[in-house]
Formats: sequence, structure tokens, C-alpha cells
Amino acid sequence: MAKKTILRALAGEVLPTPPIWMMRQAGRYLPEYRATRAQAGDFLKLCYNPELAAEVTLQPIRRYGFDAAILFADILLLPQALGADLWFETGEGPRLSTITDMAGVKALRPRAEIHETLNPIYETVRILRRELPAETTLIGFAGAPWTVATYMVAGRGTPDQAPAHKLKDTDRAAFVALIDVLTEATIDYLAAQVEAGAEVVKIFDSWAGSLKGADFTDFALAPAKRITEALKARYPDLPVIAFPREAGQGYIGFAKATGADCVALDNSVTPEWAAEHVQVDGCVQGNLASSHMVSGGQALIDETRRVVKAFSKGPHIFNLGHGITPDADPDNVLRMIEAVRGG
Repeated sequence: MAKKTILRALAGEVLPTPPIWMMRQAGRYLPEYRATRAQAGDFLKLCYNPELAAEVTLQPIRRYGFDAAILFADILLLPQALGADLWFETGEGPRLSTITDMAGVKALRPRAEIHETLNPIYETVRILRRELPAETTLIGFAGAPWTVATYMVAGRGTPDQAPAHKLKDTDRAAFVALIDVLTEATIDYLAAQVEAGAEVVKIFDSWAGSLKGADFTDFALAPAKRITEALKARYPDLPVIAFPREAGQGYIGFAKATGADCVALDNSVTPEWAAEHVQVDGCVQGNLASSHMVSGGQALIDETRRVVKAFSKGPHIFNLGHGITPDADPDNVLRMIEAVRGG
């Protein structure tokens, strides 16, 4: 069988039509997802039910024929596996027990014990490898240590990650220890996903943009490098996608510095700038604004074609600059795909 298009792009091949998948492609904008989530009972029960989690992962593949499926899970399952309390408030998002000092870090479970909690996630991966079409790449993922740490320190999502920045600045030893625990646990978590059948892994650093200067190097770049190097030592052919969202100038050289095979881009940078400064080092992923999935119209088609054209001289995986939102129109996804594929 010919090598899958996503894997070809990640290996540096320039394809006449870029492969496509979409962050949060399994989600609330799809009626079939909402029905399955209702069947599961709540979000965490859905994540930990392998059959239902596999079903929602497969739904956008059946509907749209994306070139990749990404495992349905959540970045906060790892801190839960490390011993944090985790729950979701309806309409408000995740809540966690907080870590505010070294004692809290030391109270976390040993990383060897995380798999007891996370085994259902690996079973989801195994089901997907059996059920996905032969041409569809399976992507595993985890949150980056900095981003996961921001939730663990604050106990929730925050607009500016201020609690994590405060701990980083006032008790650096405790914060560094937390990042180290998360880095090593993330390596083990992603390796287990690969063992179960993931063909690519992605590291989501959603809040990397709030790190500046040396902090960006220490807490976004360095952990991504450690994770990538450790995984590639075990699995030399494993492609890794890094997503340091809103890194700005920090996108430049990120692939070379970390060893990642691809850098995913948010839409705060233009595709033309990214082609000149980031794609020169290899594959990029992105970066249509997700708002176009809501507004649609000719602007959606024009901007989709602009992204494709800007990245057409190098390896590219078409995606959004961030996850699709619940208010998106499913028909706009079809329009985007048609625009990418020449329709």
C-alpha cells in the first residue's frame, strides 16, 4: 500500500494536495458527537469508555474523509492519572485539585502507576487501529508540560496563566519539579499510545505564547525536546508534531531545536510569514482561522486557498490554527475540504 499522505508530508515530501485533518474534529459541532456524549453520560465517562471514545473519533472520518484521526481524549487525563482530582463543571470547563508547592509535587503518584488509570485510552487506540480506513493516519497526543502545569497550579483554565507564572517566579524549584514530573510522565503516556497503535504523536502547548524569553526556552522548548528525543530513542521512525501555540517568533527554529518533524501553527501568524520563516525547516501544519468554520461564505474559500498556496512549495498538512468551535457549521467543513482539494 502507498504510504499514507500525512506520513509522507511529515517525512518532508511536498504533495500536490496537502493532507487534511482538523483539531477538535470530533466534537460538539457534530450532532452525532452530541448524541454519543449523551449516551456516555458525561465528558469524562466518554473519554474513559473505549468503544464510545473510538466511535466519536471515527465520526468525522466517516462524514468527511479526513486524512488523519486524532485520538479522542483530554490533556487533563494525565494529571488525573498522577493523582489530581479532576471534574468538569457544566458550561464552565475543567476543575482540578491544585498544586502550589513542593509538597504537592511530591504527593503525586509515581509515573509508573499512571497506566492503571489510562489503560482505557490505550484500548481506544487499539480499537481505532482496527477500525480506521487503511489510508487514515492515527494521531496520539498529550498536553505539553507547561500547558498541563497551568491547569494543575490554577485548578482551572485561566486567561493569562497567572497562577502558574506566580509559582514559577516565586518557587522555581517546585515549578521545575512539576515540569520534570509531567515531562517524564508524558513520555511514558505517549509511548504507551504508540505501543497501542498511534502512528504519529502531537504535543499540544496551548499556552506556550504566555512564556517569554528564557522561560519559553526552559518550559516550552526544552520539555518538547526531551519528550521528542526520548520517544525517538524508542521509536526512531515515529513522527512528532509540536504545537507551541502563539509562539510568534518562537516558531522560528522550533523544529530544529526540539527534533520535531512538524510545527503546527496558530493563525496569529500569516501563512506567508510562516512559509518564509518556519516551513524552511520542514513540515508545517495549519493555519486557517477556526472562525471561518462559523462564518463560512466566500471568505472561507478564499482564505483556505490562500493557506494552501502559501505553503505549496514545502511539506504541509492543512489544519485550523486552533480547534473547531462548537458553534461551527458542519457544512463549512465540507466547503473547506473542497477548497483544499480543488473543488
